Amino acid sequence: MTPKETALALMDAALKAADPYLAVKRNLGIEGNHLVVSGERFPVRGKIYLLAFGKAACSMARAVVDLLGERVEEGVIITKYGYAENCPRTERLKAIEAGHPVPDENSLLAGKLGLELAEKVGENDILIVLISGGGSALFLLPERGITLEDKIRTNELLLKSGAKIYEINTVRKHISAVKGGKLAKRVRGTVVSLILSDVVGDPLEAIASGPTVKDPTTFEDAFRILKLYGVWEKLPESVKRHIELGLEGKAEETLKEDLPNVHNFIVGSNTLACESALAKAEELGYNALLLTTTLEGEAREIALAIGSIVQEIAKYDRPVPKPAVLIAGGEWTVTIEGKAGLGGPNQEFALSVARKIAGLNAVVLAVDTDGTDGPTDAAGGIVDGKTLGLLGEAGVDIGEVLRRHDAYGALERVGALLKMGPTGTNVNSMVIAVIPKGRQ
Repeated sequence: MTPKETALALMDAALKAADPYLAVKRNLGIEGNHLVVSGERFPVRGKIYLLAFGKAACSMARAVVDLLGERVEEGVIITKYGYAENCPRTERLKAIEAGHPVPDENSLLAGKLGLELAEKVGENDILIVLISGGGSALFLLPERGITLEDKIRTNELLLKSGAKIYEINTVRKHISAVKGGKLAKRVRGTVVSLILSDVVGDPLEAIASGPTVKDPTTFEDAFRILKLYGVWEKLPESVKRHIELGLEGKAEETLKEDLPNVHNFIVGSNTLACESALAKAEELGYNALLLTTTLEGEAREIALAIGSIVQEIAKYDRPVPKPAVLIAGGEWTVTIEGKAGLGGPNQEFALSVARKIAGLNAVVLAVDTDGTDGPTDAAGGIVDGKTLGLLGEAGVDIGEVLRRHDAYGALERVGALLKMGPTGTNVNSMVIAVIPKGRQ
C-alpha cells in the first residue's frame, strides 16, 4: 500500500474498534431474569425502558433492541440530523433528529420527551441510557426561565471562545434541567448507562454533560470559565441571572453524590480506537508509536508540534525508526475571533501540519471520528509532503487561510479533504502519520 492507503487503512481499523453497535454488544447481555452489563448483573423485576442520545444513539439502540427485543417496553432515541438511517423502528420507539452543534427546537422536544420517559420508570423497572458524543446539544432542557434562544446563544459563544469541551460542559450543566446528574435524580428505578466517550481522559461527568453522573463542578466553576473566556458580559440576561442565583445558593446544584440505583459503564473510547490503529500498523510491519490519547490545544499549534515529530522521524529515525507510524488522539480546538470561513479543527490541523512536512515522504491524516469536522461535510484532511507546494501553485496563501479559519476551501482545491459521511460513532479526533522507509 501507498502511505496514503496505509493511513486510511489504519483509520478504518480505529473506526471499527469504536463501532457503537459492537461496543454495546460486547458489554450487554440478558441471562434469564438478569440484565448483564460488563459482568455486573441486574435483576429484571419490571419493565425495561430505553433512552439514547448522541451521534451514536441509533447504532447503540439497535444493539439493545437486537439483544432484548420485546423486553424493551418503550424508548426515545435522539440523534443528529442525517444520523437516523439505522435507527431501530418499532411502535414502542420514538426517534428524533435534532441540531448539533447548535441545538434547536427538536433538541428541546427531545429533552422533554426524555425526561417524561425517565419519570415513567417505576421502582422495579430498569432504564437503559445510551450516551454518546453530541448529547449535550441534542438532549436539551434549559432550566426554568431560560429560553431555547438564550441557550443557543450561550452555546454559540462558548463554541467560538476556544474553551475546552469539559469547560463548555461545565457551563451547560449549570443551566440545564437534565445534565450534571439531574436526569438520574428523576428516576425511581435502576439506571444502567452505557457510555461511548468523546471526551479526553473519559471523565464520566463531562461526556454529554453527565446526565446520569455526579458532578464535581459548581456554579463558581461555570462563572470562572465564562469570565476567563470573555463570555460573561455577552451572555443573555436569563443565563446570567440563573448563574447568579446559583452563586447565591438559590438555584439547584448538580448532583454531588453517587446514587445507589445508578450504574455507569464506558463501552468505547478514543483509547480503544487508537490502540486498534496501533495494532494494525504493527501488523503491516510498521514501527508504530501511540504518542498520546489526551492531546489538546489550538489545532494549528499542536499540528506544528506533531509535524516536528514526523520531521524528526523522517530525517533522523527517532523516536522510532522508519518505516514508522505515529498515532495521537484527543480533542483540538479553534479559537475564532470575528467572522470565520468554512472549516473545522481537523481541517485546520491538516492544513497547518502541511507546512511542517513539506518536502518529506510522509502522510498525515487528521480526522473527527464522527465523520463531520466542524459545520462541514468533511471529516478532516489528509496531506503529504507535496501539499504545501500544490497550495502555492493554486494561489493559496496558507497563512491567510489559517487566519480566516477557511481550511475547507484550501484543502478542497488540492484534493486533501477527507470525506466519508457520518460514521455512526464519536470518540474524539485522531491523527495518523505514516513515514515510509526510504530517503527523505
